[in-house]
Amino acid sequence: MGQALIQARKAQALGEVPVGAVIVREGRKLGEGSNLRETKGDALAHAEIEAIADARDKVDGWRFEGCEMVVTLEPCAMCAGALVNGRFAGLVFGAADPKAGFCGSVGDLVREPRLNHRLDVRGGVLEEECGLLLREFFADLRRK
Repeated sequence: MGQALIQARKAQALGEVPVGAVIVREGRKLGEGSNLRETKGDALAHAEIEAIADARDKVDGWRFEGCEMVVTLEPCAMCAGALVNGRFAGLVFGAADPKAGFCGSVGDLVREPRLNHRLDVRGGVLEEECGLLLREFFADLRRK
């Protein structure tokens, strides 16, 4: 999660919502990404999607079997769907997202029993630090 927080701070330095993600397999980092939606002008440029793109050439084909996504904020429906479709083994996230999180908050796409793949999920890892980064970012926006 420490590496994901570094990515989140990179996003924040660009004026982006501070979300960061890292993909690991067997303790080795395969990819990383920061939220870049504003920078790229791309609704798909979430940290998780950027990390998947960064790791794409380091996995065999499109399957991320044995890989774990580590992200500072609970993934949205789009990113949760990418994790399921990419066959990720697990997800670790920091802060829950009660407005858009689809890994237990608003919905639970990554553990939906009707789908052909489910992930092991662990939330709340460094939750306070991840949440504080987001709260401070939005407080600063409101002050401006």
